[in-house]
Amino acid sequence: MSRLTLVMGWLIISMSLSFTAAQPAGASQKLLQGSWTATKAERDGKAADAVVGHRLSFTGKRFEIRSKDDQVLFAGTVRVGARAIDFVHQQGNLKGKTWQGIYALSGDSLSVCDNAADLKKRRPTSFAAKRGSGYVLITFERAKT
Repeated sequence: MSRLTLVMGWLIISMSLSFTAAQPAGASQKLLQGSWTATKAERDGKAADAVVGHRLSFTGKRFEIRSKDDQVLFAGTVRVGARAIDFVHQQGNLKGKTWQGIYALSGDSLSVCDNAADLKKRRPTSFAAKRGSGYVLITFERAKT
């Protein structure tokens, strides 16, 4: 086998692997579209019952979080990676700030763990919001239309 053939083979494999790695984020972004209702929430090791019932919606690359009484709480753009999700705020006292998180999508269930409780914290690496962690863990169910 010639060197050129080996180099071309590795180039093709590398290109297809990078395309495959990039695909899940786009596919996930599409699967996230629509409205989700918070069914369980924990902040810094304690139940965050006030968050239950809030609605998170994704439209294209935008997100919005509304309270149970339909008031807009947060809004901005969302960046989705293969496992990472960032909520970039574009209004209110969080304008320009970003919640860094991770997410897991399973059918009509979405789990998000992020640093909303303490923006100085790094992106979480697991789905846990233990006391002192600075993390918020929320489970959402796809809203029925």
